[in-house]
Amino acid sequence: MKKAEEKRKLKQDIIALMITIIATIVLLCLFPSKRSVVLTTSWKFFIEMVSILPAVMILMGLFTVFVPNDLVVKHLGETAGLKAILSGILLGTLPTGPLYIAFPMASALLKKGARVSCIVAFLSAWACIKIPQEMVELQFLGFKFMIARLTLTLFFVIIMSLIIEKFSNVKPPLNQT
Repeated sequence: MKKAEEKRKLKQDIIALMITIIATIVLLCLFPSKRSVVLTTSWKFFIEMVSILPAVMILMGLFTVFVPNDLVVKHLGETAGLKAILSGILLGTLPTGPLYIAFPMASALLKKGARVSCIVAFLSAWACIKIPQEMVELQFLGFKFMIARLTLTLFFVIIMSLIIEKFSNVKPPLNQT
């Protein structure tokens, strides 16, 4: 059963890739003046991903092997309550780097039993709450602005996490590693 699911997922991924390639070709034909900029930007992004993702994948492999599922379930799972969401926010504020690095991490956490609201909070915090970013914001925009934005962001991240979890049909697969 698992092999059939993997084949179906691979087929979906290939179809999505083909649609993306076709759409890109059509758009580049319709807007030839943008071709150079698009190709240059795409190449730079590709090089960035090739240089970063192998290290991320190695770290995710180590995480998968060495961090027990029970630990993730205890602190980030369904029974952890609001602590899971707050932990997700804290985990998302610590690292630096592009958001696409967070997706393999989020997937690994979900597979280990983290609740959906924790994953949403983690990804949201990675995207818009970072400790170095807060310090720069404080320096350029002032304390009142930083605190107001941070407070509202935290409030809405928590609300959004709970709403998405409520309407999401994704359940953590507790028996996977």
